[in-house]
Amino acid sequence: MSIYVGNLSYEVTEEDLSSVFAEYGSVKRIHMPTDRETGRFRGFAFVELVEEANETAAIEDLDGAEWMGRDLKVNKARPRENRSSGGGNRRDSFSRRY
Repeated sequence: MSIYVGNLSYEVTEEDLSSVFAEYGSVKRIHMPTDRETGRFRGFAFVELVEEANETAAIEDLDGAEWMGRDLKVNKARPRENRSSGGGNRRDSFSRRY
């Protein structure tokens, strides 16, 4: 399982998150997505702990908690949706006959 952590301060670091979640057990992985164009942190992260039971406790304790001036949104991460590549109307791109 992975934990979604939203509404994070843009100044938060991986070390900051690791220290908060280490209170609930060993941190397995932290992923902090960045904007493709600017490279800036997007304000949310995904955290995985070694023990799933510890993840549940972290979600219960931290959801809605204030941290670094923000009210955190913490819940079980949902699987990423499949998104088609490219843009525009696919029908126009492939329906032309030459």
